[in-house]
Amino acid sequence: MRVLVINSGSSSLKYQVRETSTGELLLSGLVEEIGSGEVPDHGAALDLVEEHLQAEFGGDPELEAVGHRVVHGGERFSAPVMIDYEITRAIERLAPLAPLHNPAHALGIRAIMRKWPKLPQVAVFDTAFHRTLPEHAWRYAVPNELYTEHGVRRYGFHGTSAQYVTARAAELLNVPVNRFDGIIAHLGNGASITAIKGGRSIDTSMGYTPLAGLVMGTRSGDVDPSVLTQLMIRGEYTAEQLDTLLNKDSGLKGIAGTNDMRAVIARAAEGDEEAELALAIASYRVQKYIGAYHVAVGGAQALIFTAGIGENSWQFRERVCEGLGAIGVKLDRMANVEKSREPRVVSTEDSAIAVLVVPTDEEAAIADQTAELVTAAGPHDTGRH
Repeated sequence: MRVLVINSGSSSLKYQVRETSTGELLLSGLVEEIGSGEVPDHGAALDLVEEHLQAEFGGDPELEAVGHRVVHGGERFSAPVMIDYEITRAIERLAPLAPLHNPAHALGIRAIMRKWPKLPQVAVFDTAFHRTLPEHAWRYAVPNELYTEHGVRRYGFHGTSAQYVTARAAELLNVPVNRFDGIIAHLGNGASITAIKGGRSIDTSMGYTPLAGLVMGTRSGDVDPSVLTQLMIRGEYTAEQLDTLLNKDSGLKGIAGTNDMRAVIARAAEGDEEAELALAIASYRVQKYIGAYHVAVGGAQALIFTAGIGENSWQFRERVCEGLGAIGVKLDRMANVEKSREPRVVSTEDSAIAVLVVPTDEEAAIADQTAELVTAAGPHDTGRH
C-alpha cells in the first residue's frame, strides 16, 4: 500500500510517501514557516506537498491512505484508529495534555479531509504503546481527584518508536516478541527509557508530559517539584516562565550552553568542564533508569540504544555502559565504534545483557500500522490521488 505519512506541527509539516509492501521510502519533504505570508495555513502546506508528489510521480501519486503521527492519545486511544470527524474532535479535546502538538495534528487532519476527502486517514499515537503500563507504574502519589478530574498520570511518549524497536530487537536476538524482556534507550534531543516485559511496555521515564525523566537537549528531566513551587511562591518566576525554562533552556543547554550532543562531546574531549559535567549528569541519569528497569522487567535480555544520539554517538553509549558493570554489561569497544545503519550487537559474547544499536523508523511504523488498519477495514473509494 502506498501511504502518505504526515507529522503536522504548528509551523511545519513533515511528510513521507512509503510503499509498505516493500518498505521502500519513495519521497520525503518538509514544509516550514506555516502561518507566514507564503504558507498561510496547513491547507496551503498540503498544496506544496501535492506539487512535490505530482512532480516526483509524474501526475497521480496513487496514494491509498494517510497515516498521522499524533503525540497524545490520552486514556482513550490504545491503538491506531481510522479517523473521522468524531476522532478528530477527540484529538482536539486532548489538547490540554499536548498543547503544542495535538491542535497542530488536528489541523493537518482537517486539511487533508478538505483536500482529499475520500482518502482514508489513520491516527497513530505516541502514547498508545504505553497503555499497557500497570496502574502502580502510571499513577502518581497525589490525591485521587487529580487523576479522576484532571487526568494527571504517567502517559509516556516515544511509544511508536519503542514498539518498532522492540520488534526489531527481538528479531535480531531470535526471540519471540511476546517473550522479549528489554530496556529501550531512545536518546535524542528528546529522550526516554522504556521497560519492556513480554514485548509490552511496563514503565517509561517520561510522564504526564515529555518533560520527565532523562536529561535531554533542552529539557531538565526529573526535578524536585518543590524547587518550582518555591520559586513561584517567592515571586521570582511565573508558571509560564518556569515552563519555558524547564522545556527550552535546561538539559544539556542549561549546563553546557548547547543542546547539540556532538558539540558537548567535542568540548568535553578538549577539557571543557561544563561540557564534561553535562555528560556526567546525563549519562548518570540514563544509568539509574536502566538499573531500575532491569529490576522492573525481572532481568533484561537486552539494552537497546536508538534515536539520534543512541544510534550515532558511540561516545555516549560508551559512557553509559561504563557504569553498568554491576549488572554485567560488557561493551565490545570495536563493535561500538563501528558505524552502521543496520541493527547490530555491540556487546561482548560474555556480557550478561546484550547491548544493541537498533535504528528507529517511526515513519515506517506509522505507514505499516496505517496499511494494516486500512486493509482490515475493507475497500475504500480513495479517489486515487
